[in-house]
Amino acid sequence: MATIRTVIHDRRIDVPAPDDYPDGTEVLLTIGNGTHDEGPMSPEEIARIQVAMQTLLPLDIPDNVAADLDAWESKVNQYGIDNGDRGIEIVFR
Repeated sequence: MATIRTVIHDRRIDVPAPDDYPDGTEVLLTIGNGTHDEGPMSPEEIARIQVAMQTLLPLDIPDNVAADLDAWESKVNQYGIDNGDRGIEIVFR
């Protein structure tokens, strides 16, 4: 199965065919808006995603980069603590 992204122009959808699909290949085109509003995932889809996740390798983050990331996270957290109630007064006026 292939996912092809395209854009509507002049109320028409121009879909480029993958190079490995020969002329005469029957395809099913499903129109959507890019959101996942089809409802909950099926058990089969959940199992497929879990198997795929098991194949992921952990990130190898150098110590100096990890320290920078930790410092940035601390800074963002402190900003949230310091400014969490900013603007909330407007709701209660």
